[in-house]
Amino acid sequence: MPLDARTRQGPGAVFRPHALPGCRRRARTPSADRCRERPRDPGACTLKVGADLVDIVTTNPATAASSITLTLDSTFIRSCEDGQRHLEVRLGNVETSDGGRQVFAAVTKTDTSVEALIQRGLKEVGQTTDTELTAFTDGCSGLRSILVNAGIAKPPGLDWFHIAMRLQHAEKTAGTLPADTPERENARAVIIAEVDRLHWRIWNGKAKDAKITLERIRQVMPVFRGDGDRKRDPSSRRLWTALREIDRYLTSQSAWLVNYAERHRAGLRVGTALTEGTANFLVNRRMNKSQQMRWSRRGADLLLQVRCAGFNGKLDSSFGQLFQAVDPASELAMAA
Repeated sequence: MPLDARTRQGPGAVFRPHALPGCRRRARTPSADRCRERPRDPGACTLKVGADLVDIVTTNPATAASSITLTLDSTFIRSCEDGQRHLEVRLGNVETSDGGRQVFAAVTKTDTSVEALIQRGLKEVGQTTDTELTAFTDGCSGLRSILVNAGIAKPPGLDWFHIAMRLQHAEKTAGTLPADTPERENARAVIIAEVDRLHWRIWNGKAKDAKITLERIRQVMPVFRGDGDRKRDPSSRRLWTALREIDRYLTSQSAWLVNYAERHRAGLRVGTALTEGTANFLVNRRMNKSQQMRWSRRGADLLLQVRCAGFNGKLDSSFGQLFQAVDPASELAMAA
């Protein structure tokens, strides 16, 4: 029977050995401590291995990497600690142009330094002084500070994934605009074309022209005035809200925009989409979405170190088979 089913907890959560069948409460003794050092259950074993992985020695690859792409993002898991509903997890990927990859993750406010994990991952894939390093984040200032503290001086790019999600929402909303009159039908066609043009401009590094698109849309929006008389939240209002959000996002992040089309044609990463897949298989699938468990800060962090080590090939076959590596790209495709 799986550990989760027996204890309603899990590796990394608040572990209660007395909740296992056949176990009884008893006072702590030296012999009991020795037993805990040789745990029979996978939960305690995972925590011990996770603690040992903190000081793992970095191994340098035989060949140096010519270019490395680093992606950094964050997600949340449920907390079992008093006064906290969620714990923030910062995670990412370090990937070389020839396919080498390392993943890393850490819960905030623990002894595990995400900056140290980033530096370790870069060394593991072969970073040298001549390596071209490109980083992507979702624009959060906290994540950018982490990269600076990790010694990455080059400003990170704004990832395409979060831009694309905002554009997709605007495109879908534009398609729901009413076309009950010839004027509205023509205006909707203009808006759909302009939103598509906005997509093209941002993708090709011409985001500074986004206000041209927004102004053209604003000029034809008055034909939908009065649509709110029939609906409490008309599509025209939702579209304009979405477009203003895109404008604010691009304005605040303009310094970190790149030419995504150019990078894509060169076969390079354009954002944190791979990290979104990493979050799915590394955190959400095991610790959040399907299991519906709550975690202690330390326990969740140690479990993440084990799962990352399993993916990175740092565990031997006898233990690593419990944490089989899953390709983040395949997870992202399944989620899409």
